Amino acid sequence: MNTSQFSQYRIMWILLFFDLPTTTKTDSKNYRNFVKHLEADGFSRFQWSVFLRHCPSMDNALVHIKRAESHLPLKGHVCIMHLTDKQFSMSKVFFCGKKEKTKAPTQQLELF
Repeated sequence: MNTSQFSQYRIMWILLFFDLPTTTKTDSKNYRNFVKHLEADGFSRFQWSVFLRHCPSMDNALVHIKRAESHLPLKGHVCIMHLTDKQFSMSKVFFCGKKEKTKAPTQQLELF
């Protein structure tokens, strides 16, 4: 296997942030459906309204970004950003005032 495939500059992370209304039953249902679609597509909850997804390449990241866009609710604010693995590895995460180590990505297989 070519080691350049796993370059920290080729591997991508998708960060998806959102603020969605939940004041009505319809809004709450739309919120739950959006989260279900994200989780079904391999996103993991990082914080309450922040989801992450590890992707082996930019092309793969664009596929998952388009899938998320296709399920956007009618109301609310959603921000989708992507970072290289190198950029993501420089992030600092704190829990209750204590710095936590950033979790290493799990190795995912690429199917062609």
